[in-house]
This record gives sequence, C-alpha cells and structure tokens, in this order.
Amino acid sequence: MKLLLSKKIFSYAVVYVTFSLLFPNILPAQVHNIQVLAESPDNHPISIENNLTLSSKTFSLYWQTDSTIEPLYRYRLIPYSEDWTNWSPRNSASFFNLKEGTYFFLLEMPNGETKEISIHIDLPIWQHTLFYIGSIVLISFLAFVLIVILFKQRIRKITHNIEDEFRKAFRIKQKAQQKNTGTTALAVKEQARIRSRKYKKVTVLFADIQGFTKIVEHINPETLIDELDRFFFYFDGVVEKYNIEKIKTIGDAYMCAGGIPSINRTNPIEVVLAGLEMQKFMFDSKQQQNTELGFWELRIGIHTGPVISGEIGRKNVSFDIWGDTVNIASRMESSGTAGMINITGVTYELIKDFFECDYRGKMPIKYKGETDMYYVRRIRPELSADTNGIFPNQQFNVKLQHIRFGDIEEFILDKLENELMPDLFYHNKAHTKDVITQVEIIGRGEKVSSEDLLLLKTAALLHDVGFLVEYSNHEDNSISFAKEILPQYYYHDYQIDQIVELINVTRVGHQPKNYLEKILKDADLDYLGRADFISISDNLYKELNRHNGKMSMDEWNKMQYEFISQHTYYTNTARRLRQVNKERQLQKLKVLVTN
Repeated sequence: MKLLLSKKIFSYAVVYVTFSLLFPNILPAQVHNIQVLAESPDNHPISIENNLTLSSKTFSLYWQTDSTIEPLYRYRLIPYSEDWTNWSPRNSASFFNLKEGTYFFLLEMPNGETKEISIHIDLPIWQHTLFYIGSIVLISFLAFVLIVILFKQRIRKITHNIEDEFRKAFRIKQKAQQKNTGTTALAVKEQARIRSRKYKKVTVLFADIQGFTKIVEHINPETLIDELDRFFFYFDGVVEKYNIEKIKTIGDAYMCAGGIPSINRTNPIEVVLAGLEMQKFMFDSKQQQNTELGFWELRIGIHTGPVISGEIGRKNVSFDIWGDTVNIASRMESSGTAGMINITGVTYELIKDFFECDYRGKMPIKYKGETDMYYVRRIRPELSADTNGIFPNQQFNVKLQHIRFGDIEEFILDKLENELMPDLFYHNKAHTKDVITQVEIIGRGEKVSSEDLLLLKTAALLHDVGFLVEYSNHEDNSISFAKEILPQYYYHDYQIDQIVELINVTRVGHQPKNYLEKILKDADLDYLGRADFISISDNLYKELNRHNGKMSMDEWNKMQYEFISQHTYYTNTARRLRQVNKERQLQKLKVLVTN
C-alpha cells in the first residue's frame, strides 16, 4: 500500500508540473498596487471599477462616467503602447501578453478629462524562466525516483521468484528424503550389492490362509489363482490406505510392514487396523463363497521391533526386511487361530488404548525367552464407527493424530535446530518449544477439546518455521509450509484451514477473533510474565538489532514498556499464571525508562 501511494504521489507531481509547463496560460496571474495617480477636477469624473481582472497575461479593465453627453474615450498603456487609441464609446480595454512589471494606464475624454492609474503585475511563478529550469530538474528527479522504485519492485519480484524456486527445491528434497529407502533399484542393479538401513520401530504383519494345502487339492489352478489374486488385490488396497509397505507374497502368505520406509510412531496401530479389515474381508468372502471352493480363513500374526531393510539382487531387484522381528511375527501367525489376529506383548503395549484385546498366555521364543500373546478383538466401542469395531471414528483419528504429532514435531524441531540462521537469538527452537508447552498448559486449563488442542499444538509448532526461508514475512512462509507438509501427516483440509488462521494471528498487531486464537496469542507472548523475562527480552533485542537496524537500550526499554503497558492476556488461565509477574516486569521497566 505504501508503495502504491508513493507511486501515485510522484505520478501526480510529474503530471502537475508538466501540465504547468505545457499550458502556462491556464492559471491566473495576480494584479497588485492599483493606484489612482491623477484625476481631472471635473464635475463629471471618470469612475474606473475595482473589478480589474488579469487572466494569465491578459489584463482587462472597465470604466464609466455620469456625463449626460454620449461619451467618447481614448486610452493608452505605458510602456505597452506608445500611441493613443482612436476615439470610441467603448468603456473597456484589454491588453495581451503583458510581462511582469509596472504599467500606467491613461484614459481621456474629448473635454480633456483624464485619469491615470498605476498597475503593478506579478506573474505566477510557473511563468518565470527559472521555474521552467527548476521544473525540468524536478521532473527529472521525480522520474528518476519513480524509475528507482519500479526497479526495486522488479528486483524484489525477482528475489521472491528465486526464493520460491528455492522453497520448491527444498520441498522436493524433503519429499525425496521422506521417500528415501536407502537406494534405488537401478543403483542396486548397477552396483550389484545390498544397500541396507536399520529401523528401530517397525510393525510386521504375516497373513496366511488356513488349510491352504487341502483347498488346493479340491480346486482347479485357474480358480485358485483368481481367488488368491482377489484376496491379495484387496490386501494391497488396505495397506496402501494405512501407509503400510507391502513386502512380498509367497504362495498363500502375505507379508507387509508399517514404519518403513517413512518412519512413524503410529505404525503398530495402523497395522492392526489393516489386520482387522483383512479379517473382515475374508469373513465376508466366506459368507458369500461357493461351498465347492471350500472355506478361506486367515491367520494373522503381528510383532513390533527393529528390522533391517534393503534391496538385493543383480537382475531381479527385490525389497525385503530381516531380523528377529520378522521371525517373531511369523511365529505369531503360525501360533494363531483362523479368523483371529495374534499379537505380541510388545505390540499390545503400543495399541492397548485403541483396541480391546484378550490375553492368551506366553510362547517361548528361541534365544529370546518367552513372550506374551494377545488376540485383538475389536476397536474400543467409544472409538469405533461401527458396531463390530472394525473401522475407526473421528475420536479415534484425533487420538491417533496426537501420536502422529510426535513425528512432525521431531521433524520440525530438528530442522529448526540445524537449519535456522545462527543470529536468531529469540525466534529459535527454544521459543517454539516454549509456545508448544504453553498452548498445552493454557489449552488444558481452558478445557479445550482434544482436536482443538491438536490444532493449537500444530500451529505453535509451525508458526515460526518460516524463518527457515527468510526473516521478513516469515508468517507467509510458515503458512505455505503448513499447507505443504500437513497433508503428508493426514491432517484434514478443515484442520489445515484452522491452523493457517492460528498462524496468521501471531503476526504483530493482529487481534484474535476466536477462543483458540486467544490461547495461541497468550502462549506466544507468555514470556512477558515469566521469571526469565529479562534474558529472553535481551535475546529479542539482539535479534532485532541484527535484522531491523540499530536501536539503543534506552529506546528498547521504552518500546518494551509501552508494549507491555498496552498488552493484555486474553484467557483466564494466562492471567492467573502470568499477570502478576508481568506487572512486576512493568515496574522494573518503568524505573529504567524514568531514569
């Protein structure tokens, strides 16, 4: 807006000055010092009106007499004309293209009556030669300034385009890192060796068809292949839905794993959800199938632990995983029951808040001792969208998102720690962690819903991530980053829209419009009422001096005092926690300002 106003002001100035130069006679000149110098002592004096006019360089005047004789007049203007005009009854005179200076107007009647008037003319400044020269210089200067403004705007646009390209490249690199499995199939083929990667927490699922050998004896090969293809095609859709990696199929066995190649905390829950949907599909197929085909029933075993993954082979490159976790998951499947999902105690501890499970005893594991086993029955009723407990409801999803938040939090905080500019003494990783902590404290104190708390924590995590790109307008970059990354963590569109609005309210001077915005605003400025206010304030002072120009400590103290004097906490929780201490900080600043 400031740029547009500046451009308009300069444009109007250039037009005004140019117009004055091209059309100097449009605007009026001024007439000064009109004095009657001499009058004829006649009984019928000439009366010259005071309504003298001078338009540009044209001067006009009007006169009249009370003589009963039809008047005749002649006149001259010295030094404009040397000769008298012819006698005429006309009672007005006009003179054109007058220069600045003093003139004497003489008016005479046949009886000898005369009148002389002194007139001094001041031409307007725009009709002077110096004004023309000055105007040309001014126009040149204004044009130069306008060109500089347009040039800077162009440079800024080019810079923004470069930054946009940088951000695009940065996001592409992010996606590549997230999808990276250690190497590509082509690289493995070319190098003819295994590239491996170790994962600490992967959930492996084995599924196997019960009594498959007997079924094979009673079914023709074409029907068998068609049925297996139908089952595995559905399983592929389920694992893709829950972001699980299909590993391989061997005969009637199906193997997949969650938590690879993208590391996440939610993979045990997602794999169990996939297992429930697989069992439901097999149960529905059993209810509908032809009795001549026999009964297709599925055993599923699941275990969570570390694995090693890699791609192996020279010509036919394949992706696989190895480790005790794989072997234990296979044992869970073989020790299970048709139609059931058998999980280890390790997996149970990670999913028990979401699912109802039945304990079924211990099983010895070679070189590992004994492990507990549980059957997964269903999703807990309060978290289920259906009566059978197969599909999760919104409450389930929000609860899962809170766990998933740990993944995005780890990713963002790591980026802030390693990629932020070192001279961000205030807007750094520590500040972001503080705001996350405070939105949770204030949010719980204000008794917000679980989903609202998730949105607050996510906005707090991302509100300053834009500093990774540039210092100014960092909120815009934070919003762009949020829109880019949150869909990868399964945030809904309406949730992303709310998070964007929450980030927006952290701008300086923006007022909160709803309760969540008030909570985030209070959390963002929580330091005003904290015991470590002085040290945090000093960090902010150093940062602003580095990026926004030099400022004396006295100026900073005065600015802080004025800001805190006008500041108010919006929520009861924040006022209860910070208001008293904020008043103490204000008194300390007042002493510094008055001294």
